[in-house]
Amino acid sequence: MKSLWKKGLFFLSLAGCCLACDRSPRYVSTKIEGFAQGGDYRVVIRDTVPRDLSGPIDSLFREIEASLSLYDPDSRISRINRNETDTVDRYLADCIRRAQAVSRETEGVYDITVKPLIAAYGFAEKEAQRRPNVDSLLQFVGYEKIRLEGNRIIKEHPGVQLDLNSIAQGYSADVVARYLDSLGLKNYLVVLGGGEIFARGANASGEKWVIGIDRPVEGNVLGGVDLQERVGLSERGLATSGNYRKYYTDESGRKIVHTVDPRTGQPVVSNLLSATVIAPNAATADAYGTYFMVAGLEGSKAFLERHPELDAYLVWTDEKGDYRVFATPGIEIKKQGKP
Repeated sequence: MKSLWKKGLFFLSLAGCCLACDRSPRYVSTKIEGFAQGGDYRVVIRDTVPRDLSGPIDSLFREIEASLSLYDPDSRISRINRNETDTVDRYLADCIRRAQAVSRETEGVYDITVKPLIAAYGFAEKEAQRRPNVDSLLQFVGYEKIRLEGNRIIKEHPGVQLDLNSIAQGYSADVVARYLDSLGLKNYLVVLGGGEIFARGANASGEKWVIGIDRPVEGNVLGGVDLQERVGLSERGLATSGNYRKYYTDESGRKIVHTVDPRTGQPVVSNLLSATVIAPNAATADAYGTYFMVAGLEGSKAFLERHPELDAYLVWTDEKGDYRVFATPGIEIKKQGKP
């Protein structure tokens, strides 16, 4: 399961707002940009007055990063993985609870305890092992091997480690969205560089925000350059997962991707190239995007039939190698409009 690099999206149109009559509110757009969670973030606010919230938003991202970032050796999750503490803060506890709920719903196909496997395959800033001993690592993998008791996390074994990269960026977008809601803002877009988004209200044209989904082809490394599709988004979260950017070929010629099946410990290679999920919030979309990449095309379609609260846009290849698309009825395709 992806450590999770999930990419494929992007951006938004910031054209000026044309108003139908003088009595209509005159909106202005404020764009806030910065760096967090290992990539860029962008927040666009549409309101009747300029809203420069760059300071509070940047501070909020710093707080989240100090809790959830695997790239920060001093973060709360890094210290828990090294067994230096068992105390969780509010961000980590909330994120773990959300992840555990998805794990139960997917019967363990989605799992945040995959870090030992991710590291063995070289996707955790460590050199890949030539022949990872998967069987020995699987004893530390399993969502049922952790639980929360108050503000403490209990691990069945010290070797159990957490990797929240499959949900942390979506969760971060939701936290910022809740902050904007608390200010009474009705129109905004929160975008994290990995492809995790939450949208509220309308864009500068008074319509749903336009989000671009990257074409999942090898070599398409710059988000927003080569798009597969544009979709409309409002009042919901979106995230895209895929295996076409983060992979390598081992000495035997096997393609090693960053999505690992927690049940078998093996990298997942299938005809499903990318999964874009739209859900009530970005954390849920983020986690299910990872799940779909493990479950594959047919497993994802079956799951979607049981969960009408989710929408998805899946890109896959048929037996001839041609690109095909499966989209749920709730996906709103935008033929025009800049992402």
